[in-house]
Amino acid sequence: MAAGPISERNQDATVDVGGLDEKVSEPLLWELFLQAGPVVNTHMPKDRVTGQHQGYGFVEFLSEEDADYAIKIMNMIKLYGKPIRVNKASAHNKNLDVGANIFIGNLDPEIDEKLLYDTFSAFGVILQTPKIMRDPDTGNSKGYAFINFASFDASDAAIEAMNGQYLCNRPITVSYAFKKDSKGERHGSAAERLLAAQNPLSQADRPHQLFADAPPPPSVP
Repeated sequence: MAAGPISERNQDATVDVGGLDEKVSEPLLWELFLQAGPVVNTHMPKDRVTGQHQGYGFVEFLSEEDADYAIKIMNMIKLYGKPIRVNKASAHNKNLDVGANIFIGNLDPEIDEKLLYDTFSAFGVILQTPKIMRDPDTGNSKGYAFINFASFDASDAAIEAMNGQYLCNRPITVSYAFKKDSKGERHGSAAERLLAAQNPLSQADRPHQLFADAPPPPSVP
């Protein structure tokens, strides 16, 4: 079950899994992802001192289709009460925080991370698990959350479509989040948008338009 060197792995058929509880083991990861398709190997980087894994791992499938299917069915499911994140390992979006960060308020207490993810991922690529602010003692939702999109096209569309919409019987408010350490300045400024437009990775977040304008493929005689 040991993973080969990263260079030998098929990156396109590999998913990275984050948000793992410390009780999750490699055999459990293997068994869980086997439900999505044939698993070639799993790997969970361990802390050299404690021997504990660091909350994330990699699962390599036989084919890219299996990996894509795993992302569809496994992302945001709860393992030991924590929603896990399942992304393509080949996606370079780790450092792609362009500032397209939105605030969602007036959330019903029943709304969880998966529901938010499923609702808002319709607008574009979401970089991290939606962050519902919770009471540290009870784990109950405080009624607001943050979502970090990979592009301003996505965040703009989400704000326009979802502000004032009902989600679980309550109208939610959706706006740009305040920047950390700023004096009341919100994300979505012209400067941020200019920087994002120059970032080649943010251009990749256009899944719906990619093939829309392409001519139809030639018919094979």
